[in-house]
Amino acid sequence: MKSSDTDILIVAGHMGAGPDHWQSRLIAKLKSARLVEQDDWLYGSLRNAVDRIVEAVQSAEKPVVFVGHSAGSTLVPHAVGALRSRQLIDRVRGAFLVTPPSGHSLEKLPGIDAGFRHVPRDPLPFPSALVASSNDPYATLEESADMALAWGSKLIEAGAAGHINTDSGHGPWPEGMMSFAGFLSRLT
Repeated sequence: MKSSDTDILIVAGHMGAGPDHWQSRLIAKLKSARLVEQDDWLYGSLRNAVDRIVEAVQSAEKPVVFVGHSAGSTLVPHAVGALRSRQLIDRVRGAFLVTPPSGHSLEKLPGIDAGFRHVPRDPLPFPSALVASSNDPYATLEESADMALAWGSKLIEAGAAGHINTDSGHGPWPEGMMSFAGFLSRLT
């Protein structure tokens, strides 16, 4: 699948993605990529955050591929039930999920809805890849591998890359973009 054949929905993490974040750069680079806007970037309401995902999928004109980071990566599995109940799940072709935090890390984020800490464990009903870092402060590699196993995601180990955000030096993230392009090319 080519990026032009999809609506790439960017699901940013807690506090959003700043202008130098790799997700913002992806939006600037790909015409088919857009941010799933949130009313509250602290994710103070899981229900409202899920509703924004549902609205974004409803308004998509092409098959959807999610690109999540941090808490945004865990928001995608949280949204699966709502997408199923609204008969939208078949619009989703895949999810590229980068450094999802563990449940105990999520509960420590200021202002976040406590519901986020209960990270879903059901297999995702679409192909997915989970990019993990061996020194991510929000999830150990073992926790990331466990999430990948539960979700049926391909685990991509990024080495010692921190949380793969601007704080860890990942504004531009060419290795990640190559991994995403490879993931996208395998989708139908």
